[in-house]
Amino acid sequence: MNIENLLRETLADMADEERPPAPGRYLQVRERRPRRRGLALVAASAIAALAVGSTVVVQGMSSRAPSDVAGQQNAVPHLAPERRPAVTVTVVKGMRLSQLFKVLSSRTGRPVAEFEKAAKDGTALGLPPYAKGILEGFAFPGTYELSPTMSAGEILRAMVARFGQAAEDTNLVDGARRAGRTPLEILTIASIVQAEAGRDEDMPKIARVIYNRLNRKVRLQLDSTVLYGLDKYGASAALKDLKSRSPYNTYRRFGLPPGPIGNPGGDAIRAALKPASGPWLFYVTIDPKKGITKFAASHSDFTKLVEERDKKHGTR
Repeated sequence: MNIENLLRETLADMADEERPPAPGRYLQVRERRPRRRGLALVAASAIAALAVGSTVVVQGMSSRAPSDVAGQQNAVPHLAPERRPAVTVTVVKGMRLSQLFKVLSSRTGRPVAEFEKAAKDGTALGLPPYAKGILEGFAFPGTYELSPTMSAGEILRAMVARFGQAAEDTNLVDGARRAGRTPLEILTIASIVQAEAGRDEDMPKIARVIYNRLNRKVRLQLDSTVLYGLDKYGASAALKDLKSRSPYNTYRRFGLPPGPIGNPGGDAIRAALKPASGPWLFYVTIDPKKGITKFAASHSDFTKLVEERDKKHGTR
């Protein structure tokens, strides 16, 4: 057992409960890779935003700080809004609202505070009742062309409108009922899947791991949720982070965190609604560069995967 494992097992003992290692503990920093998305923007008379497609950079955003979001250019603040050109903004899958507001501010010249204020008015944004007035998880990923005269509220409303279309496309509400979950719980699971998955094809399996652990009353123990609760970024949480009393600390708390930890795309939502069939309780990213993840149903098989990963990267 290496020092990381020893420290974490010590922490588990401190919690007076023997529990299996976290499924996401051994995930590594993932390379930036292009993925495909294509969802139409809902027509809304009060919104002057035009969807120009959904080709976006996809990555588990819990590992990237806002400054890592490439390709964003500053607006032209010295010009009056009506004289500024239209801007194109891409909402990356898994992006947190805190990141999104900084990107929008950079691209439009509007203060971050304007977007933070607008985000608090769930009714004006058109959030569904099950969002409970919280925008996180409902600013749907995609590429948007924004008029320079649009308000912060109108911009965010366009993203919520596209979420509405995605919810219809994935049959979110009815699917959640069939899964025995609320729509918000499904979206929370989807946001975790988005943060944890290295490849699209692994999403249904990761969703199954989450369901299996929930059904067995086992803590999820996901670093991505811990980091979100602390507003931190990285591949894994530090030992001190795992002692956090945040409601997003799934090492200390049972069940799902109180809400989404980012804004998931359609594939992650579909995976949360229709997870793969399987007995898995663990997963290990064997090859971070290629996003290759392997799954295990028992602790012994999980240990073998960890050894395979460590051998591959020369850490043992």
